[in-house]
Amino acid sequence: MKQLKPLKDLTLLDKFLFDETMDHPEAHEALLQIILGQDDLTLMTPSQTEKEFRTMPWLRSIRVDVYALDQKGTVYDTEMQAEYRTDLAKRSRYYQGLIDSSLLAPGTISFNKLNNTYIIMITPYDLFGESKYCYTFAPCCREDKRIELQDGAVRIFLNTKGTNDDEVSQELIDFLRYVETTDEKIAENSESERLKQIHACVSRIKASEEAGVKYMQKWEEKIIEREKALAEGRQEGREEGRQEGREEGRREERTEMIISSMRKLMEKMNMTAEEALDFLEVPKEEWEKYFSIRNV
Repeated sequence: MKQLKPLKDLTLLDKFLFDETMDHPEAHEALLQIILGQDDLTLMTPSQTEKEFRTMPWLRSIRVDVYALDQKGTVYDTEMQAEYRTDLAKRSRYYQGLIDSSLLAPGTISFNKLNNTYIIMITPYDLFGESKYCYTFAPCCREDKRIELQDGAVRIFLNTKGTNDDEVSQELIDFLRYVETTDEKIAENSESERLKQIHACVSRIKASEEAGVKYMQKWEEKIIEREKALAEGRQEGREEGRQEGREEGRREERTEMIISSMRKLMEKMNMTAEEALDFLEVPKEEWEKYFSIRNV
């Protein structure tokens, strides 16, 4: 398990600091305004971290990082994905489906009442290899790209290592650089008041004794979960070992029984080894094993 980093050394790429920061509605609101370039975006619900979505108990559930609704009823799921994964496109599709399934009340007739949604994934790597800071996906017609599906679903992938500075706002560039290093100098030197607001929340969290205790508790929970998983794995291994031992014992008993019967048939009935094995209905692919045993 990775060594525990001090709270003061965490960056927004670290899930604990990201979740704690986004728990402050003003920080989450500022983040969404920066990403979407919407100055009038106002969150109307508290940000929910680790919100669970599930359809059936036997199907895969999800826990989204940060979930909120704005004044227009638009739903936002903001995810921090520090570790490289190749399944983010389909993961975002699955998230979209489960989130959508929770938005309409039973008996709703028109699907036009379905909320608009944004699924935003922030990564410290370029998932699509085009060196862009931002990749925005909304469905359009393959035959005529001017025709948009307008189903209200948008998925955005942000890359902290983009290089297309002339295609995005300086505010977004500053924010993504800040995400990766969480260096106060980036926030101080930026002209973005919203980034300064996010940094203020980060600073309060890092200076908070309560947050420090919570961080340690989270770390201890991870250790306990890991030790529990290891213990369960060892128990399963021991059970598998015992089962294999029992099966091996039964195989040895069968072999000894067949050998004993072979000898009796060969001695008392003048059968050859082949005839004896055929009489005992031993599969032919196993005969070589018994031929190789000495004193038969």
